[in-house]
Amino acid sequence: MATQLRELMISRESTEGESAAATLVYDVIGTSNDIAVKQDVDAGAPDTYDGLTKQSVHVEPIFVDTLAGYGRYLATVRYGLLPPPKEAGEASFSFDTTGGQQKITQSLQTIGAYAPAGKTAPDFKGAIGVTHEAVEGVEITVPVFGFTLTLYLAAASVTSAYLEDIKSLTGKVNNAIWNVYVDGVTITAQAGECLFLGASGSKRGADDWEISFKFALSRNVSGLSVGDISGINKKGWEYLWVRYDDADDAAASALVKRPMAAYVEKVYELGDFTKIAGYVV
Repeated sequence: MATQLRELMISRESTEGESAAATLVYDVIGTSNDIAVKQDVDAGAPDTYDGLTKQSVHVEPIFVDTLAGYGRYLATVRYGLLPPPKEAGEASFSFDTTGGQQKITQSLQTIGAYAPAGKTAPDFKGAIGVTHEAVEGVEITVPVFGFTLTLYLAAASVTSAYLEDIKSLTGKVNNAIWNVYVDGVTITAQAGECLFLGASGSKRGADDWEISFKFALSRNVSGLSVGDISGINKKGWEYLWVRYDDADDAAASALVKRPMAAYVEKVYELGDFTKIAGYVV
Protein backbone atom coordinates (compact mmCIF):
# COMPACT_ATOMS: atom_id res chain seq x y z
CA MET A 1 0.00 0.00 0.00
CA ALA A 2 1.36 3.41 -0.98
CA THR A 3 1.99 5.98 1.74
CA GLN A 4 -0.79 8.56 2.10
CA LEU A 5 -0.46 11.94 3.85
CA ARG A 6 -3.40 13.88 5.29
CA GLU A 7 -2.87 17.22 6.98
CA LEU A 8 -4.67 17.39 10.33
CA MET A 9 -6.79 20.18 11.79
CA ILE A 10 -4.22 20.77 14.55
CA SER A 11 -1.67 21.69 11.88
CA ARG A 12 -0.22 25.15 11.13
CA GLU A 13 0.64 26.31 14.63
CA SER A 14 2.95 29.29 14.17
CA THR A 15 4.94 32.03 15.94
CA GLU A 16 5.85 35.46 14.58
CA GLY A 17 8.88 37.60 15.40
CA GLU A 18 12.63 36.99 15.78
CA SER A 19 12.02 33.33 16.69
CA ALA A 20 9.42 32.77 13.99
CA ALA A 21 8.42 29.13 13.62
CA ALA A 22 5.60 26.96 12.30
CA THR A 23 4.60 23.28 12.26
CA LEU A 24 2.61 21.22 9.81
CA VAL A 25 1.11 18.01 11.20
CA TYR A 26 0.17 15.00 9.07
CA ASP A 27 -1.63 11.70 9.57
CA VAL A 28 0.36 9.13 7.57
CA ILE A 29 -0.89 5.67 6.65
CA GLY A 30 0.51 2.90 4.50
CA THR A 31 3.89 1.30 4.91
CA SER A 32 5.31 -0.07 8.17
CA ASN A 33 8.76 1.22 7.17
CA ASP A 34 9.35 4.32 9.32
CA ILE A 35 12.37 5.37 7.20
CA ALA A 36 10.17 5.42 4.11
CA VAL A 37 7.55 7.40 6.05
CA LYS A 38 10.08 10.12 6.93
CA GLN A 39 11.30 10.26 3.34
CA ASP A 40 7.75 10.49 1.98
CA VAL A 41 6.76 13.18 4.48
CA ASP A 42 9.91 15.17 3.66
CA ALA A 43 9.11 14.92 -0.04
CA GLY A 44 5.39 15.66 0.42
CA ALA A 45 5.63 18.64 2.76
CA PRO A 46 6.48 22.00 1.18
CA ASP A 47 10.10 23.19 1.44
CA THR A 48 8.94 26.57 2.69
CA TYR A 49 5.86 27.74 4.56
CA ASP A 50 4.88 31.33 5.40
CA GLY A 51 8.37 32.54 4.55
CA LEU A 52 10.01 29.93 6.77
CA THR A 53 12.30 27.06 5.74
CA LYS A 54 11.73 23.38 6.48
CA GLN A 55 14.16 22.31 9.22
CA SER A 56 13.10 18.91 10.57
CA VAL A 57 10.67 16.00 10.20
CA HIS A 58 9.53 14.11 13.31
CA VAL A 59 7.64 10.81 12.98
CA GLU A 60 5.76 9.08 15.82
CA PRO A 61 4.31 5.59 15.23
CA ILE A 62 0.66 5.16 16.19
CA PHE A 63 0.11 1.62 14.93
CA VAL A 64 2.54 -0.65 13.07
CA ASP A 65 1.92 -4.17 11.75
CA THR A 66 5.22 -5.32 10.26
CA LEU A 67 3.77 -8.66 9.11
CA ALA A 68 1.06 -6.94 7.09
CA GLY A 69 3.42 -4.18 6.03
CA TYR A 70 0.96 -1.57 7.26
CA GLY A 71 1.37 1.33 9.68
CA ARG A 72 -0.04 4.63 10.85
CA TYR A 73 2.11 7.56 11.98
CA LEU A 74 1.83 11.11 13.26
CA ALA A 75 4.33 13.31 11.40
CA THR A 76 5.35 16.82 12.47
CA VAL A 77 7.26 19.05 10.06
CA ARG A 78 8.92 22.06 11.68
CA TYR A 79 9.76 25.32 9.90
CA GLY A 80 11.93 28.20 11.05
CA LEU A 81 14.20 31.05 10.08
CA LEU A 82 17.63 30.21 8.68
CA PRO A 83 20.54 32.61 9.28
CA PRO A 84 21.42 34.57 6.16
CA PRO A 85 24.47 33.21 4.34
CA LYS A 86 27.75 34.98 5.02
CA GLU A 87 28.84 37.40 2.34
CA ALA A 88 32.36 37.97 1.02
CA GLY A 89 34.23 40.18 3.48
CA GLU A 90 32.43 38.82 6.56
CA ALA A 91 33.79 36.52 9.26
CA SER A 92 32.70 34.20 12.08
CA PHE A 93 34.39 33.10 15.29
CA SER A 94 34.44 30.02 17.54
CA PHE A 95 36.63 29.04 20.47
CA ASP A 96 37.80 26.16 22.66
CA THR A 97 39.34 26.44 26.15
CA THR A 98 39.92 22.75 26.87
CA GLY A 99 43.64 23.52 27.25
CA GLY A 100 46.73 21.59 26.31
CA GLN A 101 49.02 19.03 27.90
CA GLN A 102 52.51 19.92 29.07
CA LYS A 103 55.17 18.08 31.03
CA ILE A 104 56.57 20.13 33.90
CA THR A 105 59.47 19.35 36.21
CA GLN A 106 58.84 22.14 38.73
CA SER A 107 55.82 22.76 40.96
CA LEU A 108 54.41 26.17 41.81
CA GLN A 109 54.79 25.35 45.48
CA THR A 110 55.72 22.35 47.63
CA ILE A 111 52.76 22.02 49.99
CA GLY A 112 54.14 19.25 52.18
CA ALA A 113 57.28 17.14 52.63
CA TYR A 114 57.20 14.16 54.99
CA ALA A 115 59.86 11.82 56.36
CA PRO A 116 60.10 9.15 59.08
CA ALA A 117 60.35 10.30 62.69
CA GLY A 118 63.75 11.79 63.39
CA LYS A 119 64.47 12.32 59.67
CA THR A 120 64.18 15.38 57.42
CA ALA A 121 62.71 15.14 53.91
CA PRO A 122 65.22 16.40 51.30
CA ASP A 123 64.43 19.82 49.82
CA PHE A 124 64.35 19.61 46.00
CA LYS A 125 63.29 23.26 45.57
CA GLY A 126 60.06 22.29 43.82
CA ALA A 127 61.47 19.62 41.51
CA ILE A 128 58.88 16.89 40.81
CA GLY A 129 59.51 13.14 40.66
CA VAL A 130 63.16 13.24 41.62
CA THR A 131 65.14 9.99 41.37
CA HIS A 132 68.85 9.34 41.85
CA GLU A 133 69.43 9.81 38.13
CA ALA A 134 66.87 12.35 36.92
CA VAL A 135 63.83 14.57 37.48
CA GLU A 136 60.84 12.80 35.93
CA GLY A 137 58.21 15.57 36.17
CA VAL A 138 54.47 15.21 35.54
CA GLU A 139 51.95 15.88 32.75
CA ILE A 140 49.46 18.68 33.53
CA THR A 141 46.75 20.64 31.71
CA VAL A 142 47.88 24.16 30.90
CA PRO A 143 45.79 27.14 29.74
CA VAL A 144 45.56 27.31 25.96
CA PHE A 145 42.85 29.36 24.27
CA GLY A 146 42.10 27.80 20.90
CA PHE A 147 39.98 29.69 18.42
CA THR A 148 38.89 29.42 14.82
CA LEU A 149 38.46 32.43 12.57
CA THR A 150 36.37 31.72 9.48
CA LEU A 151 36.70 34.27 6.70
CA TYR A 152 34.52 34.63 3.62
CA LEU A 153 36.79 36.04 0.93
CA ALA A 154 36.11 37.20 -2.59
CA ALA A 155 37.47 34.79 -5.19
CA ALA A 156 39.76 37.48 -6.56
CA SER A 157 41.51 37.71 -3.16
CA VAL A 158 42.39 34.03 -2.93
CA THR A 159 45.36 33.89 -5.25
CA SER A 160 48.25 31.45 -5.43
CA ALA A 161 50.39 34.04 -3.62
CA TYR A 162 47.78 34.34 -0.82
CA LEU A 163 47.66 30.56 -0.37
CA GLU A 164 51.45 30.48 -0.27
CA ASP A 165 51.38 33.10 2.51
CA ILE A 166 48.94 30.97 4.53
CA LYS A 167 51.09 27.88 4.05
CA SER A 168 54.25 29.70 5.09
CA LEU A 169 52.60 31.11 8.24
CA THR A 170 51.51 27.68 9.50
CA GLY A 171 53.45 26.78 12.63
CA LYS A 172 54.56 30.37 13.27
CA VAL A 173 53.76 32.88 16.02
CA ASN A 174 52.81 36.52 15.57
CA ASN A 175 55.79 38.87 15.24
CA ALA A 176 53.89 41.93 16.52
CA ILE A 177 50.72 42.85 18.39
CA TRP A 178 47.80 41.24 16.51
CA ASN A 179 44.15 42.17 17.03
CA VAL A 180 41.08 40.25 15.89
CA TYR A 181 37.70 42.00 15.81
CA VAL A 182 34.81 39.70 14.86
CA ASP A 183 31.28 38.91 16.11
CA GLY A 184 31.58 41.54 18.83
CA VAL A 185 34.70 39.84 20.22
CA THR A 186 38.11 41.48 20.46
CA ILE A 187 41.22 39.35 20.92
CA THR A 188 44.57 41.05 21.41
CA ALA A 189 47.70 38.93 21.14
CA GLN A 190 51.03 40.42 22.13
CA ALA A 191 54.02 39.42 20.03
CA GLY A 192 54.79 35.73 20.58
CA GLU A 193 51.40 34.78 22.08
CA CYS A 194 49.44 33.45 19.08
CA LEU A 195 50.40 30.26 17.23
CA PHE A 196 48.88 29.65 13.77
CA LEU A 197 47.95 25.97 13.49
CA GLY A 198 46.85 26.01 9.85
CA ALA A 199 43.82 26.57 7.65
CA SER A 200 41.30 24.69 5.54
CA GLY A 201 38.93 26.07 2.96
CA SER A 202 36.81 25.55 -0.11
CA LYS A 203 35.23 27.66 -2.79
CA ARG A 204 31.55 28.59 -2.49
CA GLY A 205 30.18 28.79 -6.00
CA ALA A 206 32.09 31.07 -8.36
CA ASP A 207 32.29 34.22 -6.26
CA ASP A 208 33.95 33.56 -2.91
CA TRP A 209 35.83 31.24 -0.57
CA GLU A 210 35.14 30.01 2.96
CA ILE A 211 38.44 29.53 4.83
CA SER A 212 38.82 28.54 8.50
CA PHE A 213 42.02 29.52 10.31
CA LYS A 214 42.93 27.77 13.57
CA PHE A 215 44.98 29.46 16.31
CA ALA A 216 46.16 28.77 19.86
CA LEU A 217 46.76 31.59 22.31
CA SER A 218 49.22 31.30 25.21
CA ARG A 219 50.04 34.44 27.18
CA ASN A 220 53.51 35.86 27.76
CA VAL A 221 54.66 35.67 31.38
CA SER A 222 57.33 37.45 33.37
CA GLY A 223 58.89 37.20 36.81
CA LEU A 224 58.78 33.40 36.95
CA SER A 225 60.74 31.52 39.58
CA VAL A 226 62.27 28.04 39.41
CA GLY A 227 63.70 26.92 42.72
CA ASP A 228 66.10 29.67 43.79
CA ILE A 229 66.22 31.13 40.25
CA SER A 230 63.96 34.17 39.76
CA GLY A 231 63.23 36.91 37.24
CA ILE A 232 62.54 34.55 34.31
CA ASN A 233 60.62 36.04 31.35
CA LYS A 234 59.02 33.80 28.72
CA LYS A 235 56.85 34.56 25.72
CA GLY A 236 53.77 32.39 25.25
CA TRP A 237 55.19 29.83 22.82
CA GLU A 238 58.80 29.87 23.91
CA TYR A 239 59.98 26.76 25.76
CA LEU A 240 61.27 26.82 29.33
CA TRP A 241 63.48 24.00 30.55
CA VAL A 242 65.53 23.45 33.66
CA ARG A 243 69.01 22.01 34.22
CA TYR A 244 69.33 20.02 37.44
CA ASP A 245 72.58 19.22 39.26
CA ASP A 246 73.44 17.35 42.43
CA ALA A 247 73.57 19.42 45.60
CA ASP A 248 74.09 18.71 49.29
CA ASP A 249 71.08 19.07 51.55
CA ALA A 250 72.76 19.47 54.95
CA ALA A 251 69.47 19.38 56.88
CA ALA A 252 68.51 16.02 55.40
CA SER A 253 72.08 14.72 55.10
CA ALA A 254 71.32 13.78 51.50
CA LEU A 255 72.52 14.40 47.97
CA VAL A 256 69.60 15.94 46.03
CA LYS A 257 68.72 17.18 42.54
CA ARG A 258 68.11 20.92 42.42
CA PRO A 259 67.53 23.44 39.59
CA MET A 260 70.87 25.04 38.79
CA ALA A 261 69.89 26.92 35.61
CA ALA A 262 66.78 27.76 33.61
CA TYR A 263 66.69 28.30 29.84
CA VAL A 264 64.09 29.95 27.62
CA GLU A 265 64.24 28.69 24.04
CA LYS A 266 62.72 30.06 20.84
CA VAL A 267 61.18 27.06 19.05
CA TYR A 268 58.74 28.72 16.61
CA GLU A 269 59.59 31.17 13.85
CA LEU A 270 57.87 34.56 13.73
CA GLY A 271 55.33 35.52 11.07
CA ASP A 272 53.31 38.52 9.88
CA PHE A 273 49.71 37.60 10.69
CA THR A 274 48.31 40.67 8.91
CA LYS A 275 48.78 38.66 5.69
CA ILE A 276 45.86 36.43 6.73
CA ALA A 277 43.27 39.15 6.14
CA GLY A 278 43.58 42.84 5.57
CA TYR A 279 40.87 43.93 8.01
CA VAL A 280 42.10 41.71 10.87
CA VAL A 281 44.93 43.90 12.13
